[in-house]
Amino acid sequence: MFVLTIDQRGSTGGPDLVPSFLGELARLDPPSAGHPVFERSVGDEVQGIVRDPSTVVEIALHALRSGRWYVGIGVGTVSVPPGASPREGTGTAFVAARKAVELAKAAGAQVPVSVVPGIMAVAGGGDPAGEGVQACANAEAVLRLLGRMVQDRTEAQWRVADALRRLDPGGRGPGRHGSQKQVARELGISEQSVSRTVLRAGWQEEWAARPAAAMLLGLADSQLGGAADDPRRRDTAAAADDQAPGDARAAGQVRSLQEPDYRNEGDA
Repeated sequence: MFVLTIDQRGSTGGPDLVPSFLGELARLDPPSAGHPVFERSVGDEVQGIVRDPSTVVEIALHALRSGRWYVGIGVGTVSVPPGASPREGTGTAFVAARKAVELAKAAGAQVPVSVVPGIMAVAGGGDPAGEGVQACANAEAVLRLLGRMVQDRTEAQWRVADALRRLDPGGRGPGRHGSQKQVARELGISEQSVSRTVLRAGWQEEWAARPAAAMLLGLADSQLGGAADDPRRRDTAAAADDQAPGDARAAGQVRSLQEPDYRNEGDA
């Protein structure tokens, strides 16, 4: 599972963008069971739990578009009581997300997004972390490439891109066949102008690469958090623990290898 910690850039002395940003996130990943997916965690920072890797990509690129947010993505285990706030959650994904947003802040001239694994090892078994760690690094690289493309678009290019999104029935793609002609009519410009704008904006390239980022995030999740997030696996493990003697139970518990200096808390 994924935890996203997203912090406002240059918030000192500037307007608080969190309320409007939370509304945007709610439209991208609608709340379920009556409680929000994302909440303000502390200061000008929001935090949320996301299950679908494609939605993680959507949220990350949306946040990067404005250039006003640092995006940290933690991949690992998540435990949240039923109906509880994301702020009450625990697990390696929360720890990883905290580290990720700090790394995003330290990215300098690079696109401020980071993907960090919540590294886990199971006593008595193999270490599944290696492939997951590499998948996180690869996902970060793809997201930074996409983020650069998104951040470099002009307002005119975004007008065309946003119009193409509106024409897509599910709002999840680059537009249907013939949609450029419709956008040209809507915006009162030539079809050739739309075509040139789409080319220069890298619109089709972005949507061709989004599935790659989602696939890499999904691979990382399957190695680092998928088994723990599956309630059937979790229930089976809990039943086995209940039947095991104390020493054997302790030996079989999952041990976190994440650095202890990062906790699920906001900036000072």
